[in-house]
Amino acid sequence: MSAFRLPSIAALLVVALAPPAFAGSYEFLAAPEITLNRVYRLDKITGEVGACQYGLKDNSAGVTLCYAPGDGATAQSPGEYALVASRHEKEGGVFRVNLRDGTMSICYVLNEKVACTPPGK
Repeated sequence: MSAFRLPSIAALLVVALAPPAFAGSYEFLAAPEITLNRVYRLDKITGEVGACQYGLKDNSAGVTLCYAPGDGATAQSPGEYALVASRHEKEGGVFRVNLRDGTMSICYVLNEKVACTPPGK
């Protein structure tokens, strides 16, 4: 083998053995309710769900109000999760779906935290 080919083979091995690059581990989805300015955030691997919305404070420009994961909305078993909104214009929650096993939970804001129902199929 020539000295020219060895660096090329070494470079190919480095690229082949490198961990895959992920586009992003979060997904965002607005609540379907047309009078609610809430956006849900999902960790696509752990299924953890949070939410934020715009709020007014003391006649200022406003604030971002965020709701941490609460009951059922914390990290689940590793999987491939996604968010789906219903087409119901008065629905403030969203569905968390596990694309690997087909289970679904409904997630919504309750008592200043995001809560999700137990997964069902």
